[in-house]
Amino acid sequence: MSISFTSSIISRLKRDIAEIDRQIVQNKSKAAKINAKIKQLQKDKPDGSSPADQSKLTQIKKLSAQADQLTESQTDLAKQLSVKNAELRLQLAKEK
Repeated sequence: MSISFTSSIISRLKRDIAEIDRQIVQNKSKAAKINAKIKQLQKDKPDGSSPADQSKLTQIKKLSAQADQLTESQTDLAKQLSVKNAELRLQLAKEK
């Protein structure tokens, strides 16, 4: 492979890795905000008897589902990151 082709692959991989890292940081921030909101809602201790309590319980369920999605997304991003890092190491080894 030519050096310029390998260099372009390396550049693309580095951009991809940076993007994945950015997404991971964003997801962690979102998850922290969601968890804080869940804790705040749980602190109010809804017992489910009033419509407002039902609304809080619904919010907690919705936020918990979002937190679960973010956890799954984090797992997928971690897998993608490890694959991209492996590809990058391979390309760097070819360049030498």
